[in-house]
Amino acid sequence: MTLSIMWFRRDFRLQDNTALYHAVKETQHRKEPLLFVYHLDPVFTTNDTPNHRFFFAALDRFVKRCEKQGIYIHLVEGTWQEAFSQILEHFPEVTSLYYNQDEVGAGQKRDEAVDKFVLERGIRVSSHIDYTIHGANEVKKPDNSIYKVFTPYFKKWIAQPKRDPYILTKEDLTINSIKNDALYSKGKNALTNLIKVSDQHLIPDEEAAWKVLNSFLKMKIDEYDRFRDIPSADATSRLSVHLRTGTISARTVLYYIQEKQQTSYSTGMDTFLKELAWRDFYNMIYHHYPDSKTMEIDDKYQELKWNDDHNLLELWKKGSTGFPIVDAGMRQLAEEGWLHNRVRMINASFLTKDFMMDWRLGERYFEQMLHDYDEASNIGGWQWAASVGTDAVPYFRVFNPITQSIRFDPKGEYIKKYLPELSGVSEKYIHEPWKMDEYEQEEAGCVIDKDYPRPVVDHAVQRKKAIQMFKEL
Repeated sequence: MTLSIMWFRRDFRLQDNTALYHAVKETQHRKEPLLFVYHLDPVFTTNDTPNHRFFFAALDRFVKRCEKQGIYIHLVEGTWQEAFSQILEHFPEVTSLYYNQDEVGAGQKRDEAVDKFVLERGIRVSSHIDYTIHGANEVKKPDNSIYKVFTPYFKKWIAQPKRDPYILTKEDLTINSIKNDALYSKGKNALTNLIKVSDQHLIPDEEAAWKVLNSFLKMKIDEYDRFRDIPSADATSRLSVHLRTGTISARTVLYYIQEKQQTSYSTGMDTFLKELAWRDFYNMIYHHYPDSKTMEIDDKYQELKWNDDHNLLELWKKGSTGFPIVDAGMRQLAEEGWLHNRVRMINASFLTKDFMMDWRLGERYFEQMLHDYDEASNIGGWQWAASVGTDAVPYFRVFNPITQSIRFDPKGEYIKKYLPELSGVSEKYIHEPWKMDEYEQEEAGCVIDKDYPRPVVDHAVQRKKAIQMFKEL
């Protein structure tokens, strides 16, 4: 008897999962059982961050859901060499390996190494583009070079044919799923030891992802372009954690938006489609600039002399800078593992331009904290804000945290939600509470330097310094 492996990674769903679809259909044709595996890599299992805790909770939910359907995912610990050696030792009859490709970062290098390892043992590899709508080499200029500016990339991206979701029937999902009791139990115990998330109702799964998508299509998408930048409005899709864990595919999201466009078009839909394309764009950029997690894409800025005052970095992380919109964002990040995109941009600009601190420090902190952390998009976003990446904001355009606050949170609703110490501050002062006199501070129940700090830097001064830092290069 021959046997095939379906290797899950960050694709915790049974519908429109490209590798799973092909694995099921092809093994059905061969009348061959499937072995389902997940690799518990010590690089991640020993990294105890909110991001990883959340991810493993999502994995645990998926494993349990699959078990109820008679699909047994074996969780195997160790380096990839140890994991696959262990699998092949238990199952020497394996002839095929199915998985969805990583096109960037350490995942891409691992995939290349695993391919070589199994091919040398006579095992066929069937890998697929699945995490993005278009892969890193699918949208290019006529001369086969890559786009470095988003707008022309998007024009080509939107014109490319899109495939429909791959759907498996109930009968398809009645799979002959191999189970090795000892290996299966060992893996489940290892995963149980990683689960440290108490608020289980927030953990993503495929059913919840569909509910979020349907709610977005019915209630929010038509006004998305008008309200997406207002952090108090709850006007974003909230699909990011589902795309990150793969409880829904980006292609499925695109498919249902385009289906809705045919009957009730809105400019909000066009705006959201661009967000999906940005995700592909940054995946493509990171693929072709594999060092961009640690090095500026724009090489003329690789010698910037960043500030190394780690006291400022800690104030930023804690949400104690004295700039309400900045601090509210960092408190939201700490509390929820999620941050509104406009506030991500404000915070990234603030750290790199007002504090003049290395963008890599911010990128790594977001990596630790964000439940929806997407490496390529996060790197791209931080390099954009720091003016050192491709198609980045010009270095002389520095976000003013006060004017951003007034524009996008005019009544201070978002600020007051995450900074309760400012809840009594009037609309007049909510963006600049340090301007209150002593009587007004007492009336508001917020004494500056006691209940809330005054700004730790002068934005106007720091803006000039940041621009000068770039000019000197």
